[in-house]
Order: sequence, then structure tokens, then C-alpha cells
Amino acid sequence: MAQFYSPNRRTTQRRQMTVVVDSLDAAGQGVTRLDGKAVFIAGLLPGEEAQIEITEDKRHFAKAKVIKRLSSSPQRVKPRCRYFNQCGGCQQQHIDIALQRESKAQSLQHLMRRETGVTKPATPVISGEEYGYRRRARLGLQYQNKSRHLVMGFRQNQSNTLVDIKSCPVLNNELDALLAPLSECLNSLSIAAKLGHVELIHADNGNVILLRHLVPVNVSDRNRLLEFAQKHQVNIWLAGNEGELQPLEPSIRLPEYQVADESLQFNPLNFIQVNGEINQQMVAQAIAWLDISPEDRVLDLFCGMGNFTLPIARIAKSVVGVEGVENLVSQARSNAQLNSINNASFYNANLEEQIHTQPWAQQGFNKVLLDPARAGAAGVIEHLTKLMPEKIVYVSCNPTTLARDSKVLFEGGYQLSQLRMLDMFPHTSHLESMALFIRSPEG
Repeated sequence: MAQFYSPNRRTTQRRQMTVVVDSLDAAGQGVTRLDGKAVFIAGLLPGEEAQIEITEDKRHFAKAKVIKRLSSSPQRVKPRCRYFNQCGGCQQQHIDIALQRESKAQSLQHLMRRETGVTKPATPVISGEEYGYRRRARLGLQYQNKSRHLVMGFRQNQSNTLVDIKSCPVLNNELDALLAPLSECLNSLSIAAKLGHVELIHADNGNVILLRHLVPVNVSDRNRLLEFAQKHQVNIWLAGNEGELQPLEPSIRLPEYQVADESLQFNPLNFIQVNGEINQQMVAQAIAWLDISPEDRVLDLFCGMGNFTLPIARIAKSVVGVEGVENLVSQARSNAQLNSINNASFYNANLEEQIHTQPWAQQGFNKVLLDPARAGAAGVIEHLTKLMPEKIVYVSCNPTTLARDSKVLFEGGYQLSQLRMLDMFPHTSHLESMALFIRSPEG
């Protein structure tokens, strides 16, 4: 038998050792140092001693797994979810909520200092309830041919395999109560093997189920879904293969939620902030930081359907909301009309282009808010400084892109005045934040 030599093939002998954890990273991993190198260990808390095994050894860091924990931190708590060790939805239910928030705030502060050289505390943390906070969740559906069972749940960590869940303590209580009967209902459908996913939404005017189906829903299945909807007082929307969306019953109204004093309607496919309580605090904090007055002209970039725009419009002279997704712009205009707001205008525009030359920017803006997706606002941030607003509030779901875009604002004559960590997703590794930038007097 021929043998081939591969110079890149290397056998790594896994090392075992005893360590004490120093701190947590934003993802809830314990961190210690060996030979000057950071070692990340899932499942350990600061102060805990454990026998570990190195599983990945890189030039600047290493990863390890716990062989045996030798001590327990007083900040270790019992996870409330029975699926915690299987489901990949939450990573930190074993950590006291105060420690979760502290470690995330420190991680945000450290990242900003490392990437920009600017030190600013990320506290006090904007926080709310640690359980029952999710008003929206998407659950995967996988049909198992052998058992003829439709699995409904969240993915395991680093896997496409679903955990078949019947309860979830981070979900809104009304949505949590729907999980078991909904799973039973979907399993009874003749098209159970041809379902894509299901979304649960807790709206202020009723709970919503959005069902993605890959083949047409026949009359028999429609009747089963209708029976479920009436029994559990939910509104069901069907999303088919061609992207069409239709209510199961023609009389169903669009869902809506409250922010500040405004009611915002939304298409069930539209993005809304998952944590309604934190969304309210976030909008209030943005308005306070911008210090909105009746003379202000405000620009809201990545405005969606008016989550920030409409509450700001109640106070400012005028607000322009700009969004890259056309159907969100239409919904924002509808929401302005619904709330009798006449000083907010909305535009669909490519935010990678030069915004300061657009017709809607000709009168200028003295204050700006932006809430981009995870990719950040690299395409617009440099053009934004040419408008020379006094204040800019940046809401971020990715601290890495916030730090990157902050450097452009610093170069454009802005200073970081405030920084906050938003505990939008307790028990997870998600780190949301918001920052206030003020134009330097000499800028």
C-alpha cells in the first residue's frame, strides 16, 4: 500500500492542567492566562478552579474544555431552562445576571479602548427583565421521516440539529404557553414534512404565528390551523414559496406595538426589536442624549418603519427617515399617518452613496441618529460627517463595527461623550450598545 507524506499534517498532544479563571468574556467564557496567552474555557466563572484540557492552541490564544470543576463561584446559578445544556439559544443561564451585564459592559469598554484608544465607561447598563423578555422568536422545523415526527425548536450549539423544545423561559409567557400545543398542531398537518420554519410574535394587539410552508396549504390543514388559532386566540399568517404573505383569515389586522406614545403597525415579516422593554428605554435614551428641541432638524438613518423617527418627530421641528428597504419605508409612512404625525418624511435610498448631496439633505440636519445592521455603517459614516451635525447617536448590534465607525467620526471632528451597554438579549452572547458623539468646538 502506498503511503503519502503531508508536511502540513501535525499531531497535537492535548495538554491537561489545573487553572483558576480570572474573568469572563462577552460570550460568557471563562478567561485565564497561560504563558502570557489568553485561554478561553466555556462553562467556567471567575474565581473557579478546574482541571482543563487544551483543545485549540493558536499563536495568540487558546481554547480549552473542562475536565473537572474543582470549585464553584457564588455567582454560579441554576439555569431555569431544562434544555440549557442542549439548546444553543442561550449560553449564560448559569451566570448571575449582574455578572453577565458587568462582563459585557467591560468587554465593550475594552474593545473601544483597544480599537480607538478612547476610554469611556459603558455603564450604567440599560437593562430589564432577565426572563420572559423575547417578544419574537423564529423556531426551526425538521421532519424526521423514520419517526414521522416534526421537530420544532432551536439549533444545538454549532450544529444544524434542532432541540425539540416544549418550553422556553426567555420567551414572553404567552408565547411560551403556545409552544407545546403548536408543536402538536403542526405535527397533525398533512404537509408537516413540507414546512420551513415558524415565528412567534407577541404584539400589543394579539399574538401572531407566521408559518413558512414549501407547498400550498390544503383545505383540511387550513381548517386545523383555524381551529388552533381560535382556541388559542392567535392570528396566523402564511408565508409561501414565492415570498407572498397572507393572513389565514381575511379579517386579521396587522400586528402593532407601542413605543413612547406611538403605535407602530408592522408586517409580520418586518424586523422589530426583540426586547420591547429595552426598546422603550433605548428610544428614550436616544431622545435624551440628542436633547431634542422644537427647533431641531433630525436625520434618522436605517430608520426601519419609524421606531425612533416617530417619537423624535413629536418633539423636533422635522425629521427625515432614510431606509434601504422599500417596504419598510412604506410602512413608516403609514405609521406616521396612523399617529397623525405630519413633520416626518421618509425616503428609500442606498445608504452606501453620498447622502449629503441628496435632495432631502439640502436643508441640513443638526442632529442625527443611526441604527445599522451588524455590518455597521461604513458606507455612510464618512459622508455623514460632511453634514456636520452637532450630535450623533449610534445604536449598534455589533461592537466591532461600532468601534470601526467610531474612528471615522473621531477623524471627522467628533468626540465620544457617552457609551452604554444594552442588555437586549440576557443569557446570550449578543452585545448591543449605543453611543453619543458630539462635534468638537474646533471641529
